[in-house]
Amino acid sequence: MSREMLINLSMLAVLILTGVIAHLAGQGFVVTLATKAAIFALAGMGLNLCLGYGGLISFGHAAFFGIGGYVCGILALHAANAMPLVAGWSGSNQMLLIWPLAMLGAGLIAVPIGALSLRTSGVYFIMVTLAFAQMVYYFAISWPQYGGDDGMSFYTRNQFPGINTLKPFGFFLICAGVLVVVTAVIALITRSRFGLVLGAARQNRIRVEAAGIRPFPVLLTAFVLSAMITGLAGALYADLNRFVSPTMLSWHMSGEIMVFVILGGVGRLCGPVAGAGLYVLMEHLLGGITDYWQILLGLVLLTVVMLAPGGLIGILSGRARHG
Repeated sequence: MSREMLINLSMLAVLILTGVIAHLAGQGFVVTLATKAAIFALAGMGLNLCLGYGGLISFGHAAFFGIGGYVCGILALHAANAMPLVAGWSGSNQMLLIWPLAMLGAGLIAVPIGALSLRTSGVYFIMVTLAFAQMVYYFAISWPQYGGDDGMSFYTRNQFPGINTLKPFGFFLICAGVLVVVTAVIALITRSRFGLVLGAARQNRIRVEAAGIRPFPVLLTAFVLSAMITGLAGALYADLNRFVSPTMLSWHMSGEIMVFVILGGVGRLCGPVAGAGLYVLMEHLLGGITDYWQILLGLVLLTVVMLAPGGLIGILSGRARHG
């Protein structure tokens, strides 16, 4: 087992142990912080699949994050109020049903966005994904049925078989479990034939085409899978707060998700875990000192970009640069 893989496993273990130890110590607030870090890490995992492994710099992943959140919120709201949603169906408060629907919703939106965006490259790809995300954002603002600009609350956290999701530790276990499963799936994807072609397309699309492989379907598949994972994170985030609003769809959220990936290490398996953990820790510790804590975050991000593009995982593994 490589040193980087040991560090990846250690990052997951640290996050899980933080939640467990905080629970045993009766620190429910810290458990919630660990849950938030796990959800942000999951969102970063989604972006990292297309950014780190596919070289697709998407600045619109907040659209998928927010879509997952709105699917969760709408289904929960209709279920709580017994309001018909589709063909007399009144939504659901079951996470095992909400998650696939959230992923499906994000994936369906990602197909046309990816199909159009992938016809461009570089800064144009960034701007096209941002433009689509802003369209979804303004649609949510102008949707008064579900709160419009104010967002909407739902009364209770959705249910998971055998676990009391209203207890912080129960919900933490769910989020941590989902993160571990998604991490394992991404590890398998990146080591498969598909992952090898995706990595080759990131390095040189022309050579991939010369080898007789069309990079477009591979990149589009990676983009859609990435969106589905981010949509799942959005559903969990909505459940964490029992609230969803257009803020989840804003370009600021896209930037935050990208920060998780960059801080931890672009193209590193557990880079988003390290990045999200560091972000939540800085937000908690520095946010209590000054409202301008993001200035310090900016300095940390600048240092990572300039001196250690491999992020925190790269530094710990002795390979500061990605490769």
